[in-house]
Amino acid sequence: MAKLNIVLHQPEIPANTGNIGRTCVATGTRLHLIEPLGFRLNEKSIKRAGMDYWDDLEVIRYTNYEEFLEKNPDAKIYYATTKAKHTYTEVNYEPDCYIMFGKESGGIPEEILVEHPEECIRIPMLDSIRSLNLSNSVAICLYEALRQNNFDHMQMEGELHRLHWEER
Repeated sequence: MAKLNIVLHQPEIPANTGNIGRTCVATGTRLHLIEPLGFRLNEKSIKRAGMDYWDDLEVIRYTNYEEFLEKNPDAKIYYATTKAKHTYTEVNYEPDCYIMFGKESGGIPEEILVEHPEECIRIPMLDSIRSLNLSNSVAICLYEALRQNNFDHMQMEGELHRLHWEER
């Protein structure tokens, strides 16, 4: 079973982290948070964005990037950044890979990026925009990784609530 991992490096906006947490719960994805955080995890805005799903979230906190690396020594990490040479669709996501995103105001530090040029990925966009919203970026990349892993363990069909689909 695919068990993907989203990593937020020093996130600043609680609503973004709450939305990302909800997406992680919906996809069976672990959320890793690298401190310092720009908020407290018990803030109402996080729980409001994540709604009642927050208690179901598998979330792991680290005091810094070094601790994250120490506790995940064999992790295959992709670094999402507007500075990358490769797009997020050009890589083959392993079922247990990690996709890291940086803080809203500045992204992943360049000192980290420069050490991993082949693992840096970007979402194409017009050059007149600085970046996409963090929670949107996570969803875009995460769902590509899930697609490549055949949406392993996910519900693939929905049902109407009051009516039934006709067989064709």
